[in-house]
Amino acid sequence: MPNYKAPVKDLLFLFNDVMDMQSKFKDVEGGAEATPDMLEAIFTEAAKFSENELAPIYQSGDEGCTWDDGVVTTPKGFKEAYAKFIEAGWTGLTGSTELGGQGLPSSIGVAINEMLTTANWGWAMYPGLSEGAVATLETSGSDQQKQDYLSKLISGVWSGTMCLTEPHCGTDLGQMKTKATPNEDGSYAVNGTKIFISAGEHDLTENIVHIVLAKLPDAPSGTKGLSLFIIPKFLVAEDGSAGERNGVRCGSIEHKMGIHGNATAELNFDNAKAFLLGEPNNGLNAMFTYMNVARIGTASQGAAAAERSYQGASEYARERLAMRSISGVKNPEGPADAIVEHPDVRRMLLTQRVIAEGGRAMVTYASQFADLYRAGKTPEVREAADARLGFCTPILKGFITELGVEAANHGVQVFGGHGYIQEWGMEQILRDSRIATLYEGTTGIQALDLVGRKVLMDKFKQLNIFTGEIFKFAKQYLPWKAAGKNKAMRKQAWTVTKLAIKWRIMGYRLAMGAKRNPDSVGAASVDFLMFSGYTFMAFMWAQMSGVATAQLAAGEGDAEFLQAKLHTAEFFFQRILPRAEMHAKTMGANTESVMAMPTSYFDAS
Repeated sequence: MPNYKAPVKDLLFLFNDVMDMQSKFKDVEGGAEATPDMLEAIFTEAAKFSENELAPIYQSGDEGCTWDDGVVTTPKGFKEAYAKFIEAGWTGLTGSTELGGQGLPSSIGVAINEMLTTANWGWAMYPGLSEGAVATLETSGSDQQKQDYLSKLISGVWSGTMCLTEPHCGTDLGQMKTKATPNEDGSYAVNGTKIFISAGEHDLTENIVHIVLAKLPDAPSGTKGLSLFIIPKFLVAEDGSAGERNGVRCGSIEHKMGIHGNATAELNFDNAKAFLLGEPNNGLNAMFTYMNVARIGTASQGAAAAERSYQGASEYARERLAMRSISGVKNPEGPADAIVEHPDVRRMLLTQRVIAEGGRAMVTYASQFADLYRAGKTPEVREAADARLGFCTPILKGFITELGVEAANHGVQVFGGHGYIQEWGMEQILRDSRIATLYEGTTGIQALDLVGRKVLMDKFKQLNIFTGEIFKFAKQYLPWKAAGKNKAMRKQAWTVTKLAIKWRIMGYRLAMGAKRNPDSVGAASVDFLMFSGYTFMAFMWAQMSGVATAQLAAGEGDAEFLQAKLHTAEFFFQRILPRAEMHAKTMGANTESVMAMPTSYFDAS
C-alpha cells in the first residue's frame, strides 16, 4: 500500500479560508487559543504521528485481535502506538483544562481523528470511542463522577465505550432487556448482554469505562424507560486508581468483514456495579450527546476511506502502464501509457477526490456547531448549536459513509485484479469502510431520523435555516449582484439556489404525502437523505470555489492547489451532482411500487 500523506493543506484551507473558523471560535470557551499558527502546528504534528506511527501498521493490523478466556490482545504495534499517543497528549486536546486537557475546540479533534482514521481505521477507534464518553460525562455526569472518571479518560490512561445493542435488538432500543437493580449503597447491579461493542475489551489502557443503557425495575415501557449508567471494568479505588474487578466480562469478539484491528466485543454484565448517569429514565436523551459526537466521527470515516483509497489509486494509476490513450500516445518511450491517461480511470479518481474533499468540508462545516454545543459561552448559543448539529448529523453520517464505500470500491477497480488481493491493501479499505454505513445507525435509520425528527417534527425550521444560508451565500454571485464576477461562480450559485428551493419543496411534499399515506415517508426517506447530501456537498464545493476564485484573482495562496480545487469542483457539478435529480424523481415515485406486494412475496423458499 502506498504511503499515506495527511491533507494538512486542505484542512488549513477549510479552517482558515473557507469556514473562517477563527471568527466562530470567539463564541467558544478556549477558542481564542486556536490561532492559525497553532492550528498549523497541531495539524502538522498530528500528520507526522498518523503517517509515521499508524499508517505503517494499518495492513498488519488487519490480522486482527485475539481473544483468550475474556482477555483481548490487540495487533502487533497497536499498544506501542497508543502509548506514544497518550504520552504526546493527543487524547487531551479538547478536554477540560481543569481536568488536564488543553481545552481546544472539538472541531480540531474531529479533523485530527480523520487523519488518524485514514492512517489506521481499526486503531483510531480506540481513542475515538473515548471522546463520546467524555462528552456524555461532561454533560450528564455528577461532580463526583467527573472527578472519578474524566481526568483519566482525558489523559487516555483509561478508555470509554458506548453499550447499546443487544442480541435480540439493534436500533430498536425499546426492546432492550438489560436490567439495573438498585443497591443499598446507591449504586446499581446490572445484568444483561451487549453486542457489537467497539473497543469493548483490549490491552491498551488500565481501565475501560462503559457507558451502558439499561432499564430500572419500575421503568416505563419502550425507549422512555431507558436509563444510562457508568460501568467501569475496574471499580475506582479510594486513591482514584483502577481497583477491584467489576462484573463485566468479554464473552467473545466478533469475526467480521473489516476493521479487524479493533476488538468488537460481546460484553456480559453479571451483577456489574453501576452508577446512574443523569436522571432515571432519561438515558436516551443523555446518550444522544454521545451519539452526535460519534456520528460526526463516523461521517469523517467516509471521507477517510475516500482519501486513503484515492491516494493509493492515484499513485498506482500514474505508474501502471496499460494500453494506449485513445487521444494519442502519451508515453512514446514506454510500451504503453499510464492508466491515468484513460478517461474512465480519471472519472474514478476524480470521484474519489470529490468525495474526500467534499466530505471533509461538510464535516468541518458541521463541527463548528459541535464546538458551540460543547463549549458555547451562553445557554442560548449551545441550544441553537445543538439544533443545527442535530439537523446536519444524519445527513453527514448517512450520505458521506455511503459515498466513502463508493470511493473505496473505485480504488479496487482502478487496480483491477491487483485491487482484489491483499498485497496492495485496497480491498482492506473497502472492507473497513462498509461498517461506517451500519454502526451508529444504518443509512435507513439516519434517513428516518432526518425526515421524521429533523424535518417534519421540527416543522421545517432547521431546513429553512440551512437553505436560507445557501440563499445568502449565492446572492453575492447571482446576476443582479455579480457585475464583473466569475461566470463559473454565477453558474454554481444559481445551481445551489435551485437545489435549495427544491429541497424545501421536497420537504413540504413529504409532509403532504405523510397525511395521505404514512408509508410514503419511509419509502422516500433515503432518497431525501441522499438529495440532502448532494445539496449540502454542492454548497460546500461552491464555497470552496468562491474562496479559490477570489484568492487566485488577488494573487494569494498556492495557485496550483487553488486551481486544482476549481477543476475538482467543476467535475463535481458536471458529473456527480446530477445524481441529486435522480433521487428527487425517485422520491416522488408511487409508494405502491414498494408496499403493494404481499409479505409472502418475499418468501424465497
